[in-house]
Amino acid sequence: MGFTYDRIRRAAYLPVEGEPLSASYHVLGFPEQWRTTLLDLCNVGRSDAAEPLRTVPTYHLDGVLQTLAPDLIVRPRVVGPQREGIDHWLYRPADLPNPLPDIALEGLLNVWVKGLRPEPEHASRVGEILRSFAAEPPTWRAVDVDLLACPVTEGGTASPDHRQFQLTADYLARRVAALPPFETGAGTLRFRAVPRGPRQQGAELMSQPLPYEAKRGTWWFSVVLGFTLHTVPFSPVPRLHVHSSIRRWATRTGSGGRLHLPHGVRTSVYLRPTIPWLPGAPTSERYAIARVAWDRSRRQHSWRGGDPAGLLQALTLSGRFPDPVDVLTAPEQWIGDGPGVRAAVVYSTRMGAHAVGAGLMSHQRSQLVAWLEQALPAGLRPAPELTRSRRASGLPLNPRPKPAKPEREAEEIRAAEERRAAWTASINDIAGAETSVVEVRLLWQTERMRDEAVAALERLLALKGDSRVGTTGEVDLRQWNMPGLTVRLRSLRLTGGLADDLGIDPQVRPRRRAFAHALDERRKKVSSFLTADGASPSVPSLALVELDRRADFSSGAHDPKYALRLGCADAGVLTQFVSVPKKVKGYDSENTADYRAWQGWSDGLRQLGLRVHPEHSLGNQLPEGLRFAAVWMVKRRSDGPTRMALHMPVAVLVTPDRGVAGRATVQGWDRDAKCWIPYPELLLRLAQCAELPGDEAELDDGSNPAAPDEIEATVSPKPTFRERQRSRDEQRKETARFMQHVIRSLRGEPTVLLTHAQNSRSHWPWLQDGQVVRDLIKTGHAPAGRLDRDLRLVRVRATVGAETPQWWGTGAPTGINGLSSGMWTEPPAEDGSAGEARVFYSTTEKPPQFKASAVKADKLAPRTMELGARKGEATIDTGTPAWNSGLVEIAVLGCHEDAADDAEALALAVHQLRYAPDFPDALALPLPLHLAARAQEYVLPTETEGESSGEAADEALLESGPTGDPDSEQLELPGFG
Repeated sequence: MGFTYDRIRRAAYLPVEGEPLSASYHVLGFPEQWRTTLLDLCNVGRSDAAEPLRTVPTYHLDGVLQTLAPDLIVRPRVVGPQREGIDHWLYRPADLPNPLPDIALEGLLNVWVKGLRPEPEHASRVGEILRSFAAEPPTWRAVDVDLLACPVTEGGTASPDHRQFQLTADYLARRVAALPPFETGAGTLRFRAVPRGPRQQGAELMSQPLPYEAKRGTWWFSVVLGFTLHTVPFSPVPRLHVHSSIRRWATRTGSGGRLHLPHGVRTSVYLRPTIPWLPGAPTSERYAIARVAWDRSRRQHSWRGGDPAGLLQALTLSGRFPDPVDVLTAPEQWIGDGPGVRAAVVYSTRMGAHAVGAGLMSHQRSQLVAWLEQALPAGLRPAPELTRSRRASGLPLNPRPKPAKPEREAEEIRAAEERRAAWTASINDIAGAETSVVEVRLLWQTERMRDEAVAALERLLALKGDSRVGTTGEVDLRQWNMPGLTVRLRSLRLTGGLADDLGIDPQVRPRRRAFAHALDERRKKVSSFLTADGASPSVPSLALVELDRRADFSSGAHDPKYALRLGCADAGVLTQFVSVPKKVKGYDSENTADYRAWQGWSDGLRQLGLRVHPEHSLGNQLPEGLRFAAVWMVKRRSDGPTRMALHMPVAVLVTPDRGVAGRATVQGWDRDAKCWIPYPELLLRLAQCAELPGDEAELDDGSNPAAPDEIEATVSPKPTFRERQRSRDEQRKETARFMQHVIRSLRGEPTVLLTHAQNSRSHWPWLQDGQVVRDLIKTGHAPAGRLDRDLRLVRVRATVGAETPQWWGTGAPTGINGLSSGMWTEPPAEDGSAGEARVFYSTTEKPPQFKASAVKADKLAPRTMELGARKGEATIDTGTPAWNSGLVEIAVLGCHEDAADDAEALALAVHQLRYAPDFPDALALPLPLHLAARAQEYVLPTETEGESSGEAADEALLESGPTGDPDSEQLELPGFG
């Protein structure tokens, strides 16, 4: 047994009372005398149908400023006059030399203004504007900014000014960058600042690229430190989070002789110049960032993002700016130390495997944080340690057993029989009467997976006896007659091209129409295939479908998975997918075929309502018969595969069975009938909401056969500001109506309503830190009111966006700062208030597949093995992926303390919901939220597991999810496949 930590430290910092923290800057506001002139220039000649621009488009200029003058802090442009004390366009610390001399600023502005309207007919007007600018140039002025002081909302929550989120983080990052290098034991890390864009929050430091020698040569990575400012409900002070991670670099060129960049994605390139780019500017110690993508007009890779108008090419730079083609063709020649400009291209998992494992483990994180705390100013202090909740065990009464090897087989049989009994009860609930026969389908492609799936179903439900009934046409029929239930399995081979490439016709334009046609045709064929086999929408059933990976199709848009799911749903069949067993370069699924088949059936049966519910261990500390409802916002982007935006709230209700411990009924909210229906019916009805796209916009399907590498995302026309505003307002109104109906339906029984901060707060603003007031609720324009007497409101916040801090356990005799599962509480507030007594934190144990990730793993220097056959030997963990349980925040926003509600007991019950007994590992989210989130797979085309792109993806660590991707910033949940 390892050490059990009872206290944990967070990489978070709070203001010191009575110690103000301010900084001096020189600022440059966007000259307001230019605003009208430039807006008139931009709007001249625009069609009557086009909405006039409301503010001058500085986005491209901002990007170039960040690339060429990285010491600047570029803020988003403020709409309307900039008033004293609000915000400014450009900031630079007062103690630094001006990174943007007047001559450089004049040159940038000249090139930018000419690019706003490059048409010859506007040349005279542009020249006149530039002459007026030269006569009245913008001027810098000095300001002092209080970095931490901020007002408090009606709910008692800190409300920082917008600029504080960027300036405060940048202030601490600059202090850390000035520290002596970090000693790794095998060398030193020298951190340099990385500029952040005007729409990015926080600040970032990055070490020099580090080489890692592996079997296939040298691979490169850097250590990244991020700094972000955050708030917590009901806390009157903001806090800074520090998060450490690994950024991996791409150095392996493909068959085309250059790096393979994902289609339609702008890839970041980090640059370290040896001389200033701009004439007269001082040398900067910061990295610069440029973004490269395929330019179809020039038919080559070009700098994009900050340079679509050709600003860089039009500038006369004091140093040569690298050619992106050179960087992509010979990336190893540009990385590391060397003469001239150095450059490194961010790695994406779409580029193939990387020898460096993602992430840092807890002990090494704590070492980095201990080093950087030398830079803390007098106005910041470490957040106090959290302590383990002692209200009850962190596990439910019926946790997933972990028997010793001799008892393992007997326990598996017991769990299978319990599972079969729960499934029988769920089927009876769906049917509304007792039924003795249940039918499932296996849609297979390979005999290997067919045999594994049959054996897995037998193990999962403890099915015994000779099951083979015979073959009828193309159907192989098996049947198990068990006490109280007969299970019938119909195995059908996927024929007629149902599992083939979707076959989008590249000649059809617009491509959106081609996608719609191909998807609709396959959907109809699948539905007909199952209907001919006796499937019926009136009786929900399940099919386990064997399908190739997304990477095995000609492009992501050609993956037929979405069409198969919708076609099956049309026939009343729920789907769970399992990949075809195969062994190819960099991928081997043959050895895990049995496990994947077992997991596929297990996940699939959950869709049919099979649920062994986590039974809380809090006894009379909670109301008897407490139910748990959850709301999830399904969002489909207009630039996704369907090219149709969608917003749809989904609600799930889990009601524990009072007669059978650990049993529960799962229902979903029918938005049309305004009532709760069985969960399988909800999934099938959601599939009907997956409208197919029409002809209004294009589709990026990557299917151009002549030049597949030249495809770049073609997005439908961007909505105007007013259109976006109207859309958001309508979505919020729709959410309010939805929530009002759901909340009304929950009256009469004690219920906890679970919500997710990052998923839902933009559509339900009451969940935002700056809006919420304790024990009140607001679902529309009406004033906030008291919660219904039966309702409690709890908000869960995950690690996405570093909104909860990284952490580690403390107090081990060995001095190793490790990991521990449990629910954690804040110490009492120093002023005696109960502000943060409503906020708790949840962590889970490390899943088995990451047992190789030791808590003292070291990616930067060799360490001595302390256990196992290699005890005493030296090892280094650079190639091992790290895993850390994310710190999930549980905020009890509303309860009834005057009626004996206990916020800590409610939070602990929510924490225990992460330990569903029929899941192999703890869930990223409480079970009801997990089910609500997974329902969106019947509305949205899903990405392949393990696929991510871009630098943001590679910054995030594998946290909080047993099946997540180490490089994925998205919320990863085990689910329907």
